[in-house]
Amino acid sequence: MSGVLSTDDAEGFAALTAKISGESGFGCDSYKERCLRRRIAVRMRARGVHTFADYASLLDTDAREYERLLDALTINVTKLFRNPETYEAMARVVIPALLALPVPELRVWSAGCSSGEEPYSLAALFHREAERTGQLDRLAQLSILGSDIDRASLEAAERGAFASAAFADTPPDLRERYFEPGEPAQVVPALRRLVAFERRDLLRDGTPPGPFHLIVCRNVLIYFDRLTQERLFREFGAALAPAGFLVLGKVETLLGESRAGFAAVEPRERIFRRL
Repeated sequence: MSGVLSTDDAEGFAALTAKISGESGFGCDSYKERCLRRRIAVRMRARGVHTFADYASLLDTDAREYERLLDALTINVTKLFRNPETYEAMARVVIPALLALPVPELRVWSAGCSSGEEPYSLAALFHREAERTGQLDRLAQLSILGSDIDRASLEAAERGAFASAAFADTPPDLRERYFEPGEPAQVVPALRRLVAFERRDLLRDGTPPGPFHLIVCRNVLIYFDRLTQERLFREFGAALAPAGFLVLGKVETLLGESRAGFAAVEPRERIFRRL
């Protein structure tokens, strides 16, 4: 029917995703099909096209649409201290253990960091604990890397300024201590210098050079198929230092052979420790 979105064309969908992968480098074949279909359909509706073939033609003639599509495929929805109970568990178990490690350098990786909310939240936990325990000098040995595939998100992360909505889950004392007053609220320099950002595609680039003492990758793996998830779990395990921590999202869990390499520290909060 004219004007009705047609998304049940398997051949057209396959041709479109092959085109996107080949021309943009976005690895459609590693993502769950349902997720891809839903996000592509959002862009098709926005542009008023009704078939995959028509949308492929639009991509050929409108370079800006490719940018909007990739933004949709890598959409980031996050907040500072999102899922506060997970941060509370990290503050209680993970951060003190890491600050106590007899190592010359502490390295943290926030994989899929979006616009920086997660790495800045982690930096606040480390700073608060170091201040509480008289270990502020230890922060000179701490580096937190935030990575994401989306350039626009990383540019926002570099700015370190957040609107009020980003603070919905932030404890008031942490907001007051680590963010300047105003709208948007700027992260304080004491946190900003702990965090660096880089563009990284988990599927194509893999993990940064390790070892890391903490890898946080929450609500990213749910969009990948199982084989890709298992490969990334193996890579995370290899990138972690012995006894390093891995934190996943609430609906994610370790799969396959990789489970044998980890012990569950806080199962409810998906916090694991490398054996």
